Amino acid sequence: MVVGVCKISFLIHESNSLKRKRQVLKSLIQKVKNRFNISIAEVEDNDLWQKGTIGFCMIGNNNKFVNSAVDRAINFIRELNVIDMTDCSVELINFNMD
Repeated sequence: MVVGVCKISFLIHESNSLKRKRQVLKSLIQKVKNRFNISIAEVEDNDLWQKGTIGFCMIGNNNKFVNSAVDRAINFIRELNVIDMTDCSVELINFNMD
C-alpha cells in the first residue's frame, strides 16, 4: 500500500478578507474533491487572509500510480489559476502489509 501526501503553500493576491479567502478555498477544495475523489483541507495559516496551506492525500497499490495521481492533482490546482503556489512538497509513504 502506498500513501501520497502533498502540502501546498499559496498566496491569494486578490483576497482582502478572511471571508474572500474562505470563498476561494471552498470552491477550490470542492473542485479538486469532485475531480479526484481525494481528502483535502486547509491545514495551516487559517487566520491569514492572503496566505494559506492546503494538504491532500491519496492511497493506491503502487508508487507509479499514486505519484502520477498526485502530480495530476497538483497540475489541476495550478491550472485553475485561483491561487499562486509558493511551495509544494510531496511524500510517498510505503506500507508493507505482510
